[in-house]
Amino acid sequence: MSATITQHIENLDWSLHTESLNKKGYAVLPEILSDQQCKQLATSYNDNTLYRSTIDMKRYQFGSGEYKYFKYPLPDIITQLRQSIYPYLAAIANDWMSKLSIQQRFPEQLEALLEKCHQAGQIRPTPLILKYHTGDWNALHQDLYGKVYFPFQIVFFLTQAQVDYTGGELVMVENRPRMQSKPIVLQPDRGEAVIFTTNFRPVLGAKGYYRTSMRHGVSEVRSGERINLGIIFHDAQ
Repeated sequence: MSATITQHIENLDWSLHTESLNKKGYAVLPEILSDQQCKQLATSYNDNTLYRSTIDMKRYQFGSGEYKYFKYPLPDIITQLRQSIYPYLAAIANDWMSKLSIQQRFPEQLEALLEKCHQAGQIRPTPLILKYHTGDWNALHQDLYGKVYFPFQIVFFLTQAQVDYTGGELVMVENRPRMQSKPIVLQPDRGEAVIFTTNFRPVLGAKGYYRTSMRHGVSEVRSGERINLGIIFHDAQ
């Protein structure tokens, strides 16, 4: 594992990010990837030897744009990010399960989670890279992929808003029980990342904790090219 990436992840203010995840269901991480790493990952979009499948979003009515799922073995940098961030999120995930009185617990290391996925028939890797051009967008959705899923995922921004593209904001909608939904709109800088809940989060109410579900998508790109790396921790069926 790259010492640089691992150390960078370890040096993040995880108490601050944990607080943000607990209060908002998402956290914005400061520059995780360098400009060079962002460029290399964005350029790798054209190397089809890295991918197991390509999805035309318009064909499946997911929106408009294209994304590709990486195949195993994943590129080293994606493996490093996935393995080094997971333990911090597993601790938060287990706290969430406890607050919601859900019996499920997540292992401390990613390899053990993936073993659970494989035992359930979920053997396909889920990290992906997404490319949007002018007019493209992504419908609100959740990335569950099977019965075994991890409560968090991450999107890394490989291009710069207002320079490489305009529009294309990350949109999240929190569906609150018996209340109107809450919209969230973010537009991080290149190299930054957003952690957000894959499905739901605990919210403290008058009678204890309850669930609010969240979906995410991308608003219409008004100009340019937006490229993102998505890291999902569980494998797919």
